[in-house]
Amino acid sequence: MQSTNEKCIFCKIINKTIPNAIIYEDDIFLAFLDRYPINYGHSLLIPKDHFDTILEMPTNLVGKMYTLVPRISKAIITTIDGNGFNVSQNNGRSANQIIPHVHVHIVPRFSIEKVKGQWPMRKIANIEELKNLAEKIAENIKINKPIQ
Repeated sequence: MQSTNEKCIFCKIINKTIPNAIIYEDDIFLAFLDRYPINYGHSLLIPKDHFDTILEMPTNLVGKMYTLVPRISKAIITTIDGNGFNVSQNNGRSANQIIPHVHVHIVPRFSIEKVKGQWPMRKIANIEELKNLAEKIAENIKINKPIQ
């Protein structure tokens, strides 16, 4: 049985009670496109069980979560023709964790950004555009076998 927090926006996404653009789902984890992306293809990987921070997660789940990062990242970068990506995970308000539900950010990067030398600004994404992109990324995740 899944432990959820009825006030948590990510738990609502897991329960599919709010619009979302899912790119990966299994029994334990869910990945979806960020509604307020730092860059095109910015995605979040979350455990379906609610944990405020990574310190609350069993270490075996932390390991399983991070084994998904390369597979999901490869599918995102392949789909959007990115040149690189950042992986980050914040814990606690002082670390800039906005949603208190463990989540790993996968932020695609592009060569043109190196010239500018700055971190992209967040935007508000159109949910229909996110859903279309999510379908393409999800297909690439299915094609790419898990890394052993």
